[in-house]
Amino acid sequence: MAFRRWLLCEVCRIEAEQTMIKRSTRFTLFFVPLFPVKPSTYYVQCANCNAFRRMDSRAVARLAA
Repeated sequence: MAFRRWLLCEVCRIEAEQTMIKRSTRFTLFFVPLFPVKPSTYYVQCANCNAFRRMDSRAVARLAA
């Protein structure tokens, strides 16, 4: 899952497009992902400075709404 929003970057302090990425670790059998092993982690990447930082799931749910 990845989507983009225009937000204020915490690193460069410029309002730029932020890409939100969901990463999950899944158990695979013969390279077929079957079920999640760990909870998903969310990351945000700034289009201006390319800073890559972790975001908590509550903030992602608030922004996705």
